[in-house]
Amino acid sequence: MSTHAKRERLLLADLLEAAGPGAPTLCQDWTTRDLAAHVAMRERRADAAAGIVFKPLAPRMERVLAEFAAKPYEELIRLIRTGPPRSSPFALKQIDEAANTVEFFVHAEDVRRAQPDWTPRELDPVFAEVLWTRLERGARLLGRKSSVGLVVRRPDGRTAVARRGTPVVTVTGEPGELTLFLFGRQRVARVETEGDKEAVARAQDAPLGLSM
Repeated sequence: MSTHAKRERLLLADLLEAAGPGAPTLCQDWTTRDLAAHVAMRERRADAAAGIVFKPLAPRMERVLAEFAAKPYEELIRLIRTGPPRSSPFALKQIDEAANTVEFFVHAEDVRRAQPDWTPRELDPVFAEVLWTRLERGARLLGRKSSVGLVVRRPDGRTAVARRGTPVVTVTGEPGELTLFLFGRQRVARVETEGDKEAVARAQDAPLGLSM
């Protein structure tokens, strides 16, 4: 049976391939080539990818990332599509599922929603529940840099606290949209916000996500 991570991996590879190497993305100021290089490096050079989280290692990561970005774009797409080598921890199904399901979903939307003609993607209910479960577990980490209290809420009323504090902003949407919001893609997430106008603006501009 295909895992969620594998499905999102293949979708991301297809989107990157269709967009070509110079298309914009929503991930920082990266082009599709930069994003493809990041994904390929992350699975093959754990020593360098640690710089994503630990800033002292960032210079090394940038050097290795540049090496990957210099590869032919078709090779980068192939590396993403075929997955990591057996020596990589990501080759284990459990780790792949845990570490890559949300990662690939967000990056796929980085490619899709950077295009002017994008439309919302309808997620199957099972995958939506997977995203919500991950969001419940990681909301505090993702929302820790918010300067206001932050609560995410599904249309059915289920909630998760991303940041305790006042004033409070409540963000309502489907699991996929809430995932994008808490991963720093606030401007493209199809959500509704409730709260003081200034607090909502601060939540929209907060550096949400995993970066340290």
